[in-house]
Amino acid sequence: MLERLRALAVFAKVADLGSFRAASRALGLSPSVVSHHVRELEARLATPLLHRTTRRVALTPAGQRLISYARQMVEAAERGLDGVSSATGRLRVTAPAFLAASGLCRDFAAFSAQHPGVELEISFTEATQDLLRDGLDVAFRIGSLGDSTHKTRKLADMRRVLVAAPEVAAAANPRTPLDLSAHGFIQLSSRPPRLTLARPGGKPVTVAVHPRISVDSAAAARELALAGAGIATLPELLVRDDLARGRLVTVLPAWTAASVGVYAVWPGHAQRAELTQVFVAFVAPRLASLFGG
Repeated sequence: MLERLRALAVFAKVADLGSFRAASRALGLSPSVVSHHVRELEARLATPLLHRTTRRVALTPAGQRLISYARQMVEAAERGLDGVSSATGRLRVTAPAFLAASGLCRDFAAFSAQHPGVELEISFTEATQDLLRDGLDVAFRIGSLGDSTHKTRKLADMRRVLVAAPEVAAAANPRTPLDLSAHGFIQLSSRPPRLTLARPGGKPVTVAVHPRISVDSAAAARELALAGAGIATLPELLVRDDLARGRLVTVLPAWTAASVGVYAVWPGHAQRAELTQVFVAFVAPRLASLFGG
């Protein structure tokens, strides 16, 4: 039974991170051990759970049915550990600035209330901080992580939408993604000046965009879009209410921007490893719910 539960946990990590190598780094196991656990689980179930390619893995239909149960098992175990933990200490946390007004602070407050012995120090910033250099215990990050020795846990996928003020969208009136290159953009300076869009069943199209204004804050980009300064690609979470109220509208609504992953990242040899994992386990389902996961 224990071996089967361990295999389910490994399978969930591979599915969440999209590769055996990434899962091995996150779990602190060798790639061969990770692969062995998944193969043993597939053999026990007599069905493949993952499509394997040279760079990525994808869930088979059977894997898609199993993954929710595997995640529930892992989260239930983490909640159980959380419930009996006598967590104490100080945690330094960083998260993207736009999440400060998203409801995440209420989750941090709930954690603090449940663990009064923990002191939280939270930095909301769009800058990517170095966990080791800056003495951070946990970072919530969005987008590509690159290779590192840090532990990671994927929490959600963040949907992004192409938006503008109604009058800007009407004046631009693009018919295809290629038309966007003729219009001014509000661009996050941390992202390259290009945009990839796709339609259901179609091939993605990447176009160069021309920033009219570059900013280092998603919240500032939203304010500029509301002011009619141009077209912007923003987190759907950030503009959900604006779209519902008609203050912003989607541009090229038949096309969607690629979602990006939301991750918790912490040092592989954290000084407060147990406390860090208790914190991540507490916040994970709440943050996933925030993004609609």
